[in-house]
Amino acid sequence: MGEEIIGEHFTRDDFHRFSARLREETRLLGDWLQSGRLADEPPRIGYELEAWLVDRHGRPAPRNAELLQRLGDPMVVHELAQFNMELNGMPLPLADQPFRGMQRDLQERWTRCAEVAAELDLRPLMIGILPSARPQDLCVQHMSPRQRYRALNEQVLRLRNWQPITLDIERDGESIHLQRTDVMLEAAATSLQIHLQLTSANAARCFNAAMIMSAATVAVAANSPWLFGHGLWEETRIPLFEQAVAVEPPGGASDGRLQRVTFGTGYARDALYGLFVENRQHYAVLLPELSTQPPDRLPHLRLHNGTIWRWNRPLVGFDEQGQCHLRLEHRVMAAGPTVVDVTANAVFFHGLIQACLRRATPLESVIPFAAARNNFYCAARDGLAAEVDWEGGERAPLRNLILEHLLPEARRGLDAVGLRASEYMSWLKIIEERVRSGRTGAAWQRLWVERHGQDMDALVSEYARRQFDGAPVHEWSL
Repeated sequence: MGEEIIGEHFTRDDFHRFSARLREETRLLGDWLQSGRLADEPPRIGYELEAWLVDRHGRPAPRNAELLQRLGDPMVVHELAQFNMELNGMPLPLADQPFRGMQRDLQERWTRCAEVAAELDLRPLMIGILPSARPQDLCVQHMSPRQRYRALNEQVLRLRNWQPITLDIERDGESIHLQRTDVMLEAAATSLQIHLQLTSANAARCFNAAMIMSAATVAVAANSPWLFGHGLWEETRIPLFEQAVAVEPPGGASDGRLQRVTFGTGYARDALYGLFVENRQHYAVLLPELSTQPPDRLPHLRLHNGTIWRWNRPLVGFDEQGQCHLRLEHRVMAAGPTVVDVTANAVFFHGLIQACLRRATPLESVIPFAAARNNFYCAARDGLAAEVDWEGGERAPLRNLILEHLLPEARRGLDAVGLRASEYMSWLKIIEERVRSGRTGAAWQRLWVERHGQDMDALVSEYARRQFDGAPVHEWSL
């Protein structure tokens, strides 16, 4: 959710002044891109992993403040709800042994979180949507006590003219429909967010590749089939998040603004600059906190961008020397089920992007944006059983596409950046076995319920036990 802010309530003048500074900083970023002032470095990778905190019964435990205080790790921070937290990884160069480094970093941090949680009779859990969560758990009383969250809640509702937020999700005759007067439904959706540093030259192509490959990555990582006792999409987190912070009031918006959580409006061009222009022109400011930082740190552009949750999001950051760089944040994958599964998901994603970057013909020139967007939502709904539109208008089963084309492409992509096969093959083998068996986290949860009944607390307890054991999900028993 980004950095903390000071204010919670804002005046009309705050919005005007913030918008003026946002316009100035957007123009400045454009000047830097034109003049070649952004960092042009070898790629680096990173991650953020959102997680739940549960009690001994597998129920959400709103006690992250106690855990984080005992933990004392600045890389583990608050999330929207008091039963969520976020683990952040150190950036690593995409060279030598980046994935071993990522897995080691995540495993050490996760183990420490589990040790400290055990002292409080709690457990951390990485899963897209916690099956045992109930609507009453997702209330403002369980919001983490940070100004940013309270302000976001107020501003989203303000844009909706204080009309309730409606959740309406359906699949195969199963549906859920409810209304809320806060944004806390968002707290039910936890994800793995993968970062890749870009250059001005490759930014648009990498970003477009990430959009096209989102169908494959959301399906292989699907881990959110249950919401409040309803079996819905394989990755129910996708429609849940989109609807939880929807800013369009009943009856439709009339000012041209776009939804805050979105697949996007088209492919990227111009080193992603058009996306930041779109931010300024089509997204109402939610947090008009005026910064004392100089314009060349782009504080208002970055804060505003942090309140727009594209499934593939452009980011700007600064290194230790103060040089600006671009990053891609791939947000479509659910958290979990295990550290090795998370690492395998990251390996698959980075291999696909590097392969797309080296294609003679860019995929975005042969797969229309509308097809990429439709593929994504079909894959979120149906998982590996989805059918997608691919090159040449071919319609193919997603599972076959991954096994026959995308996994070999991922191998070639990682080989092209100079990684040894020993650095990535074991993780791509996990993806292959998961796809061949169809045993994603979502599939395992559904099969467990079919065999043992719809006891969601018991499901979470069994899931947690297998997660602790650490084997990849395709090896889990029922």
